[in-house]
Formats: sequence, structure tokens, C-alpha cells
Amino acid sequence: MDLIEKTVKENIVYEGKILTLRRDDIELPNGKSATREFVVHTGGVCVAPLTDENELIFVKQFRYPYGKVILELPAGKLEKGEDAFDAGVRELEEETGLVADKYYNCGVAYPSPGYTGESLYLYIAYGLHKTHMHLDEDEFLEVVKIPVDEAVKMVMNDEINDAKTQILVLKLSNLLKEGLLK
Repeated sequence: MDLIEKTVKENIVYEGKILTLRRDDIELPNGKSATREFVVHTGGVCVAPLTDENELIFVKQFRYPYGKVILELPAGKLEKGEDAFDAGVRELEEETGLVADKYYNCGVAYPSPGYTGESLYLYIAYGLHKTHMHLDEDEFLEVVKIPVDEAVKMVMNDEINDAKTQILVLKLSNLLKEGLLK
């Protein structure tokens, strides 16, 4: 069965600093017409910094859409044309003041494919060394360490709600149990 929808016309509804909203005219696999509304985003990266003591380095940051402080792993938006790995290295140092000797690629996640084309690239960083933070002018956060086992419990107990962080914490925990890191 053919499942592919064909773009007939791209229509930009809004173009902002970090996202674009489109309402495209499409043709369905059965030949009928429809529209699709979605957010165009350059993508993002999330890094799980793992200490030698099996702790994860998190950041607490106010997230305006939710109106509260969210516990997350270091993450950020890709600049247009930026390599995801390079962005992960950059974000790790900017937000935590850390650099890593080793990285493990945990793949890509689609945060909400029903309305955005954003791709999130996931990495684990270990062999950590302290440098200094380089926060953006409008970025305010607190860095906290949490043991991996506790972080898994926090995900399972609905204490960590950020999807990219949940995915990466659970992937990291599984990799550690399988002995695939270090």
C-alpha cells in the first residue's frame, strides 16, 4: 500500500527566529487533496554527561511554554547547517562547563512527528573534564548531578518530563547494564 503524501504547494504561515510554521497543500495516496500544518525546525541535540561515579549532569531551566523549571540533560538548537555532533560538544561546554574525551551516538528521536519535522540527535559524553560555562545572554540555568539509577527512577516516577531527557536516560541506563559504555 502506498502511504506517501505528495506536496502540491508549500505555504509559509509564519517565519520566526527559531521556527517556521507551514500549511501545505498535499495530495493523499488516494488522490484526494488535504492540508498539513507543521513546524519546520533546524533540529536539536541532547547530551547525557556521565561522570566516572555514574552520575548524570543535568540542568534546571525555566521553560516558558510550561511556566515552570524543567530538569533536563544539556541540550540546544542546531544552527542552520551545523553538524549535530559539533552542536553537542558546544552545548555541553556552554551549559555545564564540561568537555568529554569520549562520545557515544545514541541516534535520533522525532519529538512529535504529528506536527513538527524536528530531529533530536542524542549523545552520551564521558571522560569529563571541567572548563567553564558559556551561557547565552538570555540563558539562566542551574547544574545538578544525579546518580543514573536515581535518574531512571525519576523518569519512571514522572519527575522528569522532558521527552529527550527521558529517552536518553533510559538508553544510557540500558547501555550501562549491557556493558557497552567505557
